[in-house]
Amino acid sequence: MKDMGKFEIWFLILMVCGLWVVEAKYMVYNTSQGIVAGKLNVHLVPHTHDDVGWLKTVDQYYVGSNNSIQVACVQNVLDSLIPALLADKNRKFIYVEQAFFQRWWRNQSPGMQSTVRQLVNSGQLEFINGGWCMHDEAATHYIDMIDQTTLGHRYIKQQFNVTPRIGWQIDPFGHSAVQAYLLGAEVGFDSLFFGRIDYQDREKRKIEKSLEVIWRGSNSLSSSTQIFSGAFPQNYEPPSKFYFEVNDDSLPVQDDVNLFDFNVQERVNDFVAAALSQANITRTNHIMWTMGTDFKYQYAHTWFRNMDKLIHYVNQDGRVNALYSSPSIYTDAKYALDKSWPLKTDDYFPYADRINAYWTGYFTSRPALKLYVRMMSGYYLAARQLEFFKGRIETGPTTEILADALAIAQHHDAVSGTSKQHVADDYAKRLFIGYKQAEDLVSNSLACMVESASASGCKNPRINFKQCPLLNISYCPPTEADLAPGKKLVVVVYNALGWKRTDVVRIPVVNKNVIVQDSTGKEIESQLLPIVKESIAIRNYYATAYVGESPTSSPKYWLVFTATVPPLGFSSYVITSGKQAVAASIPQTFYKTDGSQSDSVEVGPGNLKLLYSANGGKFTQYFNKRNQVRSSLEQSFSYYSADDGSKDAYKDIQASGAYVFRPNGSFPIHPEGKVPVTVLRGPLLDEVHQNINSWIYQITRVYKEKEHVEVEFTVGPIPIDNGIGKELVTQIQTDIKSNKTFYTDSNGRDFLKRIRDYRADWDLQVNQPAAGNYYPINLGLFLKDNNKEFSVLVDRSVGGSSLVDGQLELMLHRRLLNDDGRGVAEALNETVCALGKCMGLTVQGKYYIRIDSLGEGAKWRRSFGQEIYSPLLLAFTEQDGDKFTKFPVPTFTGIDPSYSLPDNVAIITLQELEDHTVLLRLAHLYEVDEDKDLSTKASVELKRLFPKRKINKIKEMSLSANQERVEMEKKRLKWKAEAPSDSREVARGGPVDPTKLVVELAPMEIRTFVIDLSQSVPEGWKSHMSL
Repeated sequence: MKDMGKFEIWFLILMVCGLWVVEAKYMVYNTSQGIVAGKLNVHLVPHTHDDVGWLKTVDQYYVGSNNSIQVACVQNVLDSLIPALLADKNRKFIYVEQAFFQRWWRNQSPGMQSTVRQLVNSGQLEFINGGWCMHDEAATHYIDMIDQTTLGHRYIKQQFNVTPRIGWQIDPFGHSAVQAYLLGAEVGFDSLFFGRIDYQDREKRKIEKSLEVIWRGSNSLSSSTQIFSGAFPQNYEPPSKFYFEVNDDSLPVQDDVNLFDFNVQERVNDFVAAALSQANITRTNHIMWTMGTDFKYQYAHTWFRNMDKLIHYVNQDGRVNALYSSPSIYTDAKYALDKSWPLKTDDYFPYADRINAYWTGYFTSRPALKLYVRMMSGYYLAARQLEFFKGRIETGPTTEILADALAIAQHHDAVSGTSKQHVADDYAKRLFIGYKQAEDLVSNSLACMVESASASGCKNPRINFKQCPLLNISYCPPTEADLAPGKKLVVVVYNALGWKRTDVVRIPVVNKNVIVQDSTGKEIESQLLPIVKESIAIRNYYATAYVGESPTSSPKYWLVFTATVPPLGFSSYVITSGKQAVAASIPQTFYKTDGSQSDSVEVGPGNLKLLYSANGGKFTQYFNKRNQVRSSLEQSFSYYSADDGSKDAYKDIQASGAYVFRPNGSFPIHPEGKVPVTVLRGPLLDEVHQNINSWIYQITRVYKEKEHVEVEFTVGPIPIDNGIGKELVTQIQTDIKSNKTFYTDSNGRDFLKRIRDYRADWDLQVNQPAAGNYYPINLGLFLKDNNKEFSVLVDRSVGGSSLVDGQLELMLHRRLLNDDGRGVAEALNETVCALGKCMGLTVQGKYYIRIDSLGEGAKWRRSFGQEIYSPLLLAFTEQDGDKFTKFPVPTFTGIDPSYSLPDNVAIITLQELEDHTVLLRLAHLYEVDEDKDLSTKASVELKRLFPKRKINKIKEMSLSANQERVEMEKKRLKWKAEAPSDSREVARGGPVDPTKLVVELAPMEIRTFVIDLSQSVPEGWKSHMSL
């Protein structure tokens, strides 16, 4: 009987299983659902976020190597994606980073490329954002943001003939006003989406249903550049429980009744609950789910299989409507409802993701890399100009490798300083490789231009120009040779700006008996300054580290002379040995701060005077004789002790790290003993040298012909022997009554008003009074009262603030011993190894100080800001013989010799493209009402900008040069804001008359053109000579 019972049980099981097997059939999921009016529409947006370097290098991420750090392979993502999209025409996907896509695309067969083009044309695959990378928004300069976006947009246009229409800045750590109006509206985007805003701001916006806004980022261009913008409710990932990578732990949708754990209704209920929760904080009946995150879709089928099922079963359930979508479809759905949206102005800085966690440290992290990026950016601008003047050739050196490296370096884990060390090294290596090819291009171009009076036929110039990328640490082998009788060193000085420029050139030399002559043979005034032993030590160590061999000699002096260079042109100077020293000997006054001196030392050979206290060695007063501006002025150093989070509760541990600035006290740096102040005087400039302590050295310069103070600092290695990380800052105190208010630039473009301990959009709960008031600085910051303005300009991205009225503070360097828990898993403790030892990083840099009468500071900030970004480019060659120069063309300007650009306009792009048309960008430098004289419309005469070359055709383009501007304006969606309409008429430059060829620019306007030029007539260089 027992056996019979067992038999019956097994018989029943087999019968049931047999029935299941018989009834099982291939399941077709209905994924075709579109938008349904009257229902909550859940837009599923499949995406991957692929960092162009972070924990691994860009190439390691692409090929999938170094997986002990992170299992990520972008090649797998793209290989897996295409068949997954082909399996169902309703599936969609968006892709962003063209640095990765072009790596994949160039290795595909013609058949695969044809298939992908069909997917793009059908809308299944859409390029979103479309830059070479997803650039950072704090540490980037607006010119770099434009260049990297242009590189990606033009690549997409060339390969697919499409133009991205949505901004997708989902991961950068805060968001800038320039991103919204310039890299959003002005490139033709209809909307902009992002993931990271301050946690306090986000919570208030959830309550008010104001995560989605109309962002009006430009005060000058106002509503003409506003854009629909959305912050995600939490981040750029799916709702919890809806991750479907093969190794994710979310439950898949199990709808096979033959198998255990059938969960369709459970998963549908989860979906509906999550959708309704998001709907409660979102306006209208449309919500977006970002279905993906970092490096997902390496096996795309697992994602799409589960989304197919969710769409099918959720729509059968009927409570909400689910559909495959994209940000474009979502944007169009929002726009179709014809609603008004909350108005947002200014920006989304600073960003904190929780209490005590302000992501303001990365504004300064890796300061050497930040400077390198900025130097290469200015060099790239100049190199493209010279390539245009010489004529682009495909067989020789080009700027393309540098363009790629610079674009990658704008990534939000690159110039931000938030990658692992080996990845930061990779960014620097790429920049160096790109620089070397651009250096060859620059040298060849200059050689052709000085040798030939003809604009064509220069292929193998005889002159070999050399350059000095390490000139900032006084390493320049071409200038360090001891000039024998009959030998001459020729210096060609190139000016990338559109106006005539007079500036001081500094080069290291070994002999003090040298004479400087201009290209006519006239001796010009010069000055020698000793190179101090502290500089020589840094030079020898870092030159060895970067060049790979120790310098064979050490220069003794800086040779200083004034160069005058025409716009977009060069001048030549000749340096020879002479029987007599230069006009200025090396007088120096030595003051010892022994505590007994009470007198003051006045510094400055021109209008600007600084007063130093001999007792203490600090400057105490600033006085400009020309305009009678006077102010107390005091500069000091201090450091923030980095909090290690050890006193926090376990779940709230927060240390200061690469991203996060969390200080644990501020400590003034007092000189170690009595610090002597050395004053060096001369006809061109005065220098004040101060050895603050063993790891801080400072040189302050006041020039005869300039009315600002230049401060050069050398900081490092920051000592960590007490086991505490440190974040070094300098404070400059004035008597200006600033009332908590100061102004910082947005990516080097607009200036935004900041108020200490205040946010315009919510009631700020202050928990980090220093870190929570830090902002990114790319150009400078300033403060003012009813009488004066106090400005500080910088040479790279840094963090800065005004934590005390009348005072500006800059963070110069950081060395930390703890990770901040944001994924890098590595302390920001940079070291450099050379000469058999490793030391913490030493950083050298400059900042610039000026005090003006109220309303007068903008002229200096804007004009000198351009000079900082585009320093004079120097090239060197030796000559034999008595003739002062052998150059047929010793001086050159690329424009009409009697013309220069208006003072309020800059050329930010002059580049010959692959088809030999010319890409030209002109930028108005001033905001509305920024300056009483220069905040006005300006005009540029193209005929005089391109003399002796006929303009055959000119097309005005979008900012990223991938579509004609008139077409972009027709297509762009016009959104409505919940605010009084902007009655102020927005000034814009008018159309370019094809006969007059004059370009008008309104305040803050950037205009982009592609121009078809005829080739230069014979004797082209001669027509450009400026003798």
